[in-house]
Amino acid sequence: MSRTPQNTPVIPGSVVLITGAARGMGELYARRAAKEGAGAIALWDVDEDRATALAAELDGPRTRVRAFAVDVSDRAAVRAAVQRTVDELGDPDVLVNNAGIVRGALFWEHDPERDIELTMRINTLAPMWLTREVLPAMMADRSRPKRILNIASAAGTLANPRMSVYAASKWAMIGWSDSLRLELARDGHGHVAVTTFCPSYISTGMFAGARGPLLTPIMTPTRAARAAWEGMIAGRPIVSKPWTVKLAMALRGILPTRAWDVIADRVFHVYSSMDRFTGRR
Repeated sequence: MSRTPQNTPVIPGSVVLITGAARGMGELYARRAAKEGAGAIALWDVDEDRATALAAELDGPRTRVRAFAVDVSDRAAVRAAVQRTVDELGDPDVLVNNAGIVRGALFWEHDPERDIELTMRINTLAPMWLTREVLPAMMADRSRPKRILNIASAAGTLANPRMSVYAASKWAMIGWSDSLRLELARDGHGHVAVTTFCPSYISTGMFAGARGPLLTPIMTPTRAARAAWEGMIAGRPIVSKPWTVKLAMALRGILPTRAWDVIADRVFHVYSSMDRFTGRR
């Protein structure tokens, strides 16, 4: 069995597939991929007009960029879009599972279908469905390194009021993503590296109104995207930003639950961080 050349770069010449690619972090990943010489970029988004405009801007002689209107909450639509992407651009070498939604509300205020089911479909099931579709080709092709970047959240590491369903979707994402990483490594597919990104709040508009806890400033999209991208290229298992995300995880792990509740609420103000949440309008 041939091995991946150790000096083969990850991005130049690669086919990159990004979900939620029309704006925010997804747009930044697309621009970074184009800048670094990707051979082709597939922009998946429900906003076809915006994705098409971005594709037209980034498309060039070195990099083919195509927009695909995809509702990732629909499993059949994901499967069909994978086929269209492969037919037009080739099998993805790099997959960025970026699409996500948030409903900032008390759990009993969530609509079962519009909020609970849709959040789980987009944030958790869609990355699994999509990865399952493209992974066999990634595993089989050792001509270049493969990368999967799964955008999770610090909300997947700590409970927080008004984020119950979102947190559940990201806890599931983290568990699946890191398990997939281990499975690939242990089964001899080390050329496919999986990175899980766990950021705190990012000023993309998705979390408009949220306040960063103590010592945890709301990150700019540029800073967050750079950290996630560089971690993915390096094949790091988990990237957590800022540093206080790991601190909170450590404290939550060693302190009694009630003691952590007091510190998280009264000292770090984690539990009140979503009190003024409005979200993207």
